[in-house]
Amino acid sequence: MCFTTVSMNYDNAACQSVLHRIRTQRPFVYGLTNYVAATLSANVLLAAGAAPAIGAAPGWATGFGGHAGAMWINAAGLINCTAQDMHDAVTAAQANGLPWVLDPVAMGAGVSQYDAIIRDLASGGPAAIRGNASEVMALAGGGATAKGVETTASITQALPLARELASSRDVIVAISGPEDHILAPDGRHVTVPGGDPMLTMVTGMGCALGGLVAACLAVTPTGPDRLVAVAAAHALYARAAEIAARSAQGTASFATGFVDALSRLQQTAGPGASA
Repeated sequence: MCFTTVSMNYDNAACQSVLHRIRTQRPFVYGLTNYVAATLSANVLLAAGAAPAIGAAPGWATGFGGHAGAMWINAAGLINCTAQDMHDAVTAAQANGLPWVLDPVAMGAGVSQYDAIIRDLASGGPAAIRGNASEVMALAGGGATAKGVETTASITQALPLARELASSRDVIVAISGPEDHILAPDGRHVTVPGGDPMLTMVTGMGCALGGLVAACLAVTPTGPDRLVAVAAAHALYARAAEIAARSAQGTASFATGFVDALSRLQQTAGPGASA
């Protein structure tokens, strides 16, 4: 397989086109995530222009899981919903051709029962899988290297297994880090530079990124464009983080500034507008 690598940031016209579609179409995005990250995830989606619903109220997994524009499942949502809720949502998404995103939080941290549930979910045909290097390596069959929800592996270590995971599962794989890497099943590879280290110091930032990836997929047709959509979510995140970091007094103000910055990107909702 021939690997083709390109770089993308917010200034790329394709990235801004994705944001334009979210702002104009306002897709309904359903998520199962943990209570720690739910508020931030909802606010990130609202800031981007999407319409979120989060949680496993009676009937939501099958109802919203089948009729939203896209869905994301954060494995740490098992804190406050059941594995059956997640399976029901995946089954509904599959039945209705709904793109969905799997975030294998804490995969490979040494909890075998939890890891088994994530592996089972991954067999349900996600359009994208996003996580840190340790999580992606563990899901791809590598050794358990995570320290709780934190990675102990580098992206360089994760890339070979991530490529194999993308190819064998026919799924887009995104690895978050100092530079994000997004891999397609056909060998294409997009890198997204930028961002800010404070992204790693605010609870729920990675979890909320999974929701934004789902929003980008909701407004993107099936096929090759989905790699661009997943990369665009990371590019939007990076630019909002850079803007927020300019005036942040610490991590709390950074989190608020991040949501503000994301909401102000492309205010005119035009495909060529800028921050």
